[in-house]
Amino acid sequence: MDDRIRSSFAKQSMMQTLGAEIESVAPGEVVITAPILPGSRQQHDVAHAALSFAIGDTAAGYAALTMMPEDCEVMTAEMKINLLAPGAGKVLRATGKVIKPGRRLVIVTAEVHAVTGEKEKLVALLQGTMVPVSA
Repeated sequence: MDDRIRSSFAKQSMMQTLGAEIESVAPGEVVITAPILPGSRQQHDVAHAALSFAIGDTAAGYAALTMMPEDCEVMTAEMKINLLAPGAGKVLRATGKVIKPGRRLVIVTAEVHAVTGEKEKLVALLQGTMVPVSA
């Protein structure tokens, strides 16, 4: 399962552009980190919401994929984000989790934290639906 997720992730050029990496993979949960680079900041010098969304959606999608058979992939059908605080930190960490796996729909969430050293702050919550598709 770990190799399958990491292999698929390695093909995502968007994640490469953002400098994102998989931190951990477990059944129903994937953690992705991304540095808050100069190119992913907004005018207030904090992480752009698009960075939070991109890694949150990706972590949630891969969490869903951990629950799927080998011959399946997943795609996002819908995703909602609540921005709770500015993404001020060195790194964003998104923890994607499966809430309800299903054959047709997989309900997922992701929490995105801004991290600097030992300090972390919840900056965004995502909730959405993944749809299994044939590989």
